[in-house]
Amino acid sequence: VVAELMKSFTRVFVDSVSNSFYPVPQEAIGVGSAFEGWSPRDQDVVYRVLVPLNPPPGHAFQLELNSAGQMAARTFCIRVELVCTCKSEQLGEKLWCFLHHSQEELQRKQKPSLLETLCTGSYLDVEKTSQWFYQLVRCSWLHLPQSYSWHLVFQPCSRSCQFQLSKGKKSLMVEMLFGVRHGDSDIFVVSQPTEAQKGASSIFVSSQPPEANFIPSTVWPETYAVAEAEFFRHVARQVPCESLHLKCLQVFTCILRGTGFSSSTWKTVVMHVLTTVPLSRWRRREFARRLWDIMAYLRRCLQLKRLEHFVLGNEWLPADISLPPAMRTVEPLNLFEHLARDPVAHREVMRAY
Repeated sequence: VVAELMKSFTRVFVDSVSNSFYPVPQEAIGVGSAFEGWSPRDQDVVYRVLVPLNPPPGHAFQLELNSAGQMAARTFCIRVELVCTCKSEQLGEKLWCFLHHSQEELQRKQKPSLLETLCTGSYLDVEKTSQWFYQLVRCSWLHLPQSYSWHLVFQPCSRSCQFQLSKGKKSLMVEMLFGVRHGDSDIFVVSQPTEAQKGASSIFVSSQPPEANFIPSTVWPETYAVAEAEFFRHVARQVPCESLHLKCLQVFTCILRGTGFSSSTWKTVVMHVLTTVPLSRWRRREFARRLWDIMAYLRRCLQLKRLEHFVLGNEWLPADISLPPAMRTVEPLNLFEHLARDPVAHREVMRAY
């Protein structure tokens, strides 16, 4: 239902922005546990989609890394630059160039540039973009075939677009994030902070964390959620029982909830085990053995006080997952570094194990 809804939205979005200089929404990408297939059944599921934004004609996006923050919590600013359009056309009409035509001509003949609408200074503003995106979704909804059978209610959020869909007794919670891609890779900067910024792994959090209120509106967190979703699709094409690894993940995130280990920790461990245990061994009859493999891997990580980030610096990551070149060669990040610094926390987590 959500996938079809996003396709309908995308078609209307393209028409809505075709004669403007607002960002151009691309096809939405499902991310997180709901689309990867391992959401615990007793929890409320939120369907998260990431809508990539391309620059409009006459503009370019340049990602600038902020100097502060650890690798797992990297944040970027998106600098909006004007580019020459003297030889370009839009819908058969010649574009007036933001660089080479006077301000008076531009104001008289052309709509304002992105710098004048959704930016603070030279940088794309998350909150301004979120307000624009909310209005785009709201105005587009009535043009969708789904609007005849579903009821939509928006939820307040300053860095994404959240809404509830309902039809009879059926109800779905959807969160639309938006972001900009690193080149041609599967890595994005996004509007909504991720669990990676809290020292966990890199999936989207189930609700906006309090610290999001203190993030400057021109700051965009980096996310690896699309690369992780691609990894799960890569695995599903090769394992004999395509859902066994997902069942293992559901066991740990659902049954062992409350033991002190976050769902993102279990996800990172399971992804590592999938690259160390041959995929041919993920058969239904070996379910218990794979559970023990996951527990044993976690125990080794706890003893060594080291759990490596699955995407950053992982030489075992499948080649069909596209990363910026520098990201494959960085020093692997230790997600358990806090345990090495805090003996008391390490003793507590070993007791929890």
